[in-house]
Amino acid sequence: MNSVIQATGYILAHTPDMLVHNGTTQTAERAANPQSEYLQQMPRYLRNYQQAIEYLPNQTYIGNLTPEQLAQIDQPWYDKKAEGAVRFGKFGEIMPQDEFLLLMQSCDVFDLVWLSKTFVECTKPRLSSHPLIGEDILSKIKDGVEQESVERYVHVEHAEPLYHLGELVGFVKRAHDVDINLSAHVMLENLVSKATSVLALLHLIHRAGIDKSAVSYVIDCSEEACGDMNQRGGGNFAKAAAETAGLTNATGCDIRAFCAAPAHALILAASLVSAGTHQNVVVTAGGCTAKLGMNGKDHVKKGIPLLEDVLGGFAVLVSKNDGVNPEIDTFLSGRHTVGTGSSPQAVITALVTEPLDRGGLKITDIDKYSVEMQNPDITKPAGAGDVPLSNYKMIAALAVKRGEIERDEIGAFVEKHGMVGWAPTQGHIPSGVPYLGFACDEILQGKISRAMIIGKGSLFLGRMTNLFDGVSFVLRKNTGAQEECAASEQQIRSMIAKAMREFAENMMREQR
Repeated sequence: MNSVIQATGYILAHTPDMLVHNGTTQTAERAANPQSEYLQQMPRYLRNYQQAIEYLPNQTYIGNLTPEQLAQIDQPWYDKKAEGAVRFGKFGEIMPQDEFLLLMQSCDVFDLVWLSKTFVECTKPRLSSHPLIGEDILSKIKDGVEQESVERYVHVEHAEPLYHLGELVGFVKRAHDVDINLSAHVMLENLVSKATSVLALLHLIHRAGIDKSAVSYVIDCSEEACGDMNQRGGGNFAKAAAETAGLTNATGCDIRAFCAAPAHALILAASLVSAGTHQNVVVTAGGCTAKLGMNGKDHVKKGIPLLEDVLGGFAVLVSKNDGVNPEIDTFLSGRHTVGTGSSPQAVITALVTEPLDRGGLKITDIDKYSVEMQNPDITKPAGAGDVPLSNYKMIAALAVKRGEIERDEIGAFVEKHGMVGWAPTQGHIPSGVPYLGFACDEILQGKISRAMIIGKGSLFLGRMTNLFDGVSFVLRKNTGAQEECAASEQQIRSMIAKAMREFAENMMREQR
């Protein structure tokens, strides 16, 4: 029997100072041309926390706006406000940078993150009022060090600086003197990924309403990799985040497949549950500092705010079929194989039409497709166009080729079966999964019956292969009752077959 998605959690952390000091576009520019016009202009285009909260796509990501509501608002969105916008949403929250730095320190178990005493004194009371962060996490926050110590570690000991509102407030120490895999820069990236995953896990458990001990397996599918010089990607982010989040009965592992990793992880989680190996598996991912401000040069050049100032995170609970929640149909799973090819048509055929043909379905039988849901506010000024729209047009073109719609129906198909993008460009974060929370709600409300989640990845970025990557699966209305009936019929057929075999064997014995 298929497993189900029981709950989801989505979080953002607003980190404008990390954009300035840790995003690779900015660090590369600072190294190559420290006096560049872009670096000098950049501070004028940073958003404050309230502006990040009021940003329409951010409110959509945490569930306070639906994709349909966002689509009714004319683009661009960066010059508009979400009226009455708040920090917490249906699916999660947008955490401010100062509180996130404390959360990051609470995720540090090797005394690598240190914050100034003044900063801790000012910020800890605010984090203490967070409804999901208890004493088990707060107790790990250190009292803080003097500002002189912060300055010394950053300028003398090669620590990675931590800033808030442009002021130096702490640092991340290197974890080894010579191992570049444990450098201060890498430790910052990894701790950020862990902390955003922890926050997503806390929201997920709260929304699911289950005991933390009920989760027995966690799969992390972010784009970072932790390890040391002897095993650079040894892991394990999943178990590390589970520890801080209090999932004491869980083990787990990391899955890496660039942007396609979340879809891979969800298929594997569904298979583990369907096989009976685990009853509750969580798929989670934290954010990526490297991608903060990734398109910043183009944004500043066009006078647009630096929109890539948030870290993304999500968590999904995959559970045993309860007869109610939407099912992950692993039979209708698409895959980009080694021999598929890299043309857009070949990719969409492998991920969309091949699994649908297997199930005897048409392209139009899927109510909603969730593809690469990047926010067009970010990608269009950078010259990348509207990524979701391009994907939907390709799917529609295949429907025309198959004779399922007419050519003049492409626009109507895109509007009906597609969505506007709203996710931050955090690599794996936009790849199909932002819609899962909405999809579950819409299936439970009877608005749709099927949604296809498509994850795609660029394996060639790792310089090990020129191959593209991608997998997909269908989320559908629960058919548990019918499946139970079908299973009973199968059991009856098996019993009849067994009885016939035994009868034949007895006849043969009597003849002998």
